[in-house]
Amino acid sequence: MGKQKKTEHLWLKKYPEDISWDVQFTGKPVYDLLEESARRFPTRPCIDFLGKKFSYQEVLSLVNKVAKGLQNLGVKKGTKVGIFMPNAAYFPIFYFGILKAGGVVVNYSPLYVVQEIADQIRDSETEIMVTLDLEVLYSKILAAQKETKFKKIIICPVKDILPFPKNILFPLLKRKDLANMSWDQHHVRFKELINNEGNPKVIKIDPQEDIAVFQYTGGTTGLPKGAMLTHANIYINAQQARLWFSKVNEGNERILAALPLFHVFAMTAIMTFAIRSGSEMFMMFPRFNVDEAMKMIQKHKITFFPAVPTIYTMINNHPNIKNFNLKSLNACLSGGAPLPIEVKKKFEELTGCKLVEAYGLSETSPGVTSNPFYALNKAGSIGIPLPGTEVRIMSSEKKDQEVPQGERGEICIKGPQVMKGYWKRPEDTQSVFQGDYFRTGDIGYMDEDGYIFLVDRLKDLIICSGYNVYPRVVEEAIYQYPDVEEVTVIGVPDKKQGESVKAFVKLKSGKKADPDDIKKFLQDRLSAVEMPRYFEFRDTLPKTMIGKLSKKELRAEELNKPTKKAT
Repeated sequence: MGKQKKTEHLWLKKYPEDISWDVQFTGKPVYDLLEESARRFPTRPCIDFLGKKFSYQEVLSLVNKVAKGLQNLGVKKGTKVGIFMPNAAYFPIFYFGILKAGGVVVNYSPLYVVQEIADQIRDSETEIMVTLDLEVLYSKILAAQKETKFKKIIICPVKDILPFPKNILFPLLKRKDLANMSWDQHHVRFKELINNEGNPKVIKIDPQEDIAVFQYTGGTTGLPKGAMLTHANIYINAQQARLWFSKVNEGNERILAALPLFHVFAMTAIMTFAIRSGSEMFMMFPRFNVDEAMKMIQKHKITFFPAVPTIYTMINNHPNIKNFNLKSLNACLSGGAPLPIEVKKKFEELTGCKLVEAYGLSETSPGVTSNPFYALNKAGSIGIPLPGTEVRIMSSEKKDQEVPQGERGEICIKGPQVMKGYWKRPEDTQSVFQGDYFRTGDIGYMDEDGYIFLVDRLKDLIICSGYNVYPRVVEEAIYQYPDVEEVTVIGVPDKKQGESVKAFVKLKSGKKADPDDIKKFLQDRLSAVEMPRYFEFRDTLPKTMIGKLSKKELRAEELNKPTKKAT
């Protein structure tokens, strides 16, 4: 890939002794993960949904019935089937059922508006949509169906997966929330779908070539793109995660599914990893609630808790944190967004649990790097490459040149988890690949031990008077101010400097702060060009569907504002 001599694999110097980096992986169909665990742990609980447990054998049986039912509806190899629901027992059942039927899973966020759903249906060529019988979901799907004319809607009733007596009480208490269904040839009841012997036709899968999932990117720069993840991509990423967590107690771990499974981070860090390791998934429904999460950790003695930094921040700042026993946690994994060092430190102090930062993208299934759990852990770093993964730091200007160790450049990835490409976007695919390496669009550097530090997204870079300002650097400094709970930094238009730095700050409950006080605090922590020119205090900051802080809405607001004087 580069003209100059490539950097040696520096990460091997401090690589965990019990993990081999140069593993040769073999790709298999994704559903093999479930079938293998069902053989090893048939009676072990796989899913706990609001108290109703499904064993591995029960889940596999339902998956086979779903696969057969989908084939009876006409699903064949390559048919696109959309899943549109929050975390529920149905989600993994349909995920693996679609794949076993030969179909392609298309993940949809339940937060999408009708237009977003319709656009993705058209782009992906989705033929069947799966959803719950809740009005908030069904109404959107019905509207999208009228606009796009996809073939079938499969309706999954919530009460049928609830334990007694919740299954009796649910319809009575939530009548207004249930959809009023118009049953016609376009609708299929879940019970009808699985009314079969559960012996689907075996579809020959080429793991390296056949697509398992369309994972749409966030769409922060134009229309979302469908990353084509193969069976091998997803299967191997689950194997990489299992190797990384080398001390996992297979068949005994309890994982809190607090993140939405339609998001790529949760797909691997929670769902496929849990199933690979014979773990029990405790699902939060319908959305994340910090009080409920802490109660569940305490009640179910959760051992593994993947989440995004904002969730760890919420726990850190919970007024009754000392009333909860979180000591069952053995490992916590942060992903989806940069983990502020202060957030990591405080969470570890409060819980006694090691919190490590990992890194990945929709295009990489997603896991790429992680700090080790049982070896050298560097705060502020996204860690070292997972087994079988290579990372190079390449020049952003001279695309074919690797930068010297310690210098900033674009993070580029080579590994078995890297996507096949973007669906129907050959030019976009070509633009992000250089040889076998995927160019992430993220700026970072590698230290002398091979640990990678993420500086920022290329697209988030602020150019102030010709100087590069990285929002994450500024955010890390502001997080050290004791009264700050959350902060997001963006560049705003400036006639003289091109862009100025603006910080949006949420303070801890009951706290007050003055911009001048924060600036004084930052004087020894930031250069003059990095110092925010503007501060804006808010009660809440915008977040994405997965709960990470979002800059997109703030940028849009600022662009529509008239030029103002500095605060």
